[in-house]
Amino acid sequence: MNQDPAAIDEATSTTLRVLSCNILAGGSVKRYREYVTQSWKHVLPTGKRANLDGLAGMLGEFDLVALQEADAGSLRSGFLNQTEYLAESAGFPYWSHQPNRKVAKVAASSNGLLSRLKPDEVLDYPLPGRIRGRGVLWARYGKGEQSLVVLVAHLALGPQARAHQLGYITELLEGHPNALLIGDLNTPIESPELRSLFARTSLQAPTQPPKTFPSWAPNRAIDHILASSSLKVDELRTLPHLVSDHLPIAATISLPSALKLSDSRPAS
Repeated sequence: MNQDPAAIDEATSTTLRVLSCNILAGGSVKRYREYVTQSWKHVLPTGKRANLDGLAGMLGEFDLVALQEADAGSLRSGFLNQTEYLAESAGFPYWSHQPNRKVAKVAASSNGLLSRLKPDEVLDYPLPGRIRGRGVLWARYGKGEQSLVVLVAHLALGPQARAHQLGYITELLEGHPNALLIGDLNTPIESPELRSLFARTSLQAPTQPPKTFPSWAPNRAIDHILASSSLKVDELRTLPHLVSDHLPIAATISLPSALKLSDSRPAS
């Protein structure tokens, strides 16, 4: 990882295991033609709960899980809030979700956050864009400058819209030196809009971001876990394909000793 060693406290008190998944509302795609030949599966709940059960089985090792394209309760999910379902199935005591785009009763896309730490504050921000329906879920752990801020986002497909959205996220990061931006950013790390983000914030670009899309033959790194220079990313990897057309991306992150996030963990 391209981190500034001088900015990292060598004595760390907490390690966070973080996962990001675009879960495609519990759907599964194994080749491009299935977007057309099996399009009916995207609007019906067939097989999706079983896919979620498989995903829940691998979430136990993580402290924070960021979800994109989780259904908030519509026809395609069997009217199931998938963020809540995964939190309960995998034993996460805290969860939040941000419904963003609703298409009648057929689909209700949302961002989600599952957490073993108790957040001190959770906020919901709509992202700018010509087409509405994108957002960023903002969570703060701890207080003041020694807090950790986590942003979960699913950005637009177009570069101009992404640039506006990342400019807005830059403003949300102001005054928060310890931050994570997690999600399906729909763009590679070397894109102009992400280069601008790195120039204007303390978020660091990974040197070898793992490829996440398409899940059956990944050749693009468009899902990211980006950490500020005060944090140390010890490991960044993808997980085997279980659901969706994106591979889950995981990171192990060491926090500086000043961040006492372990105090927020629920009593066992």
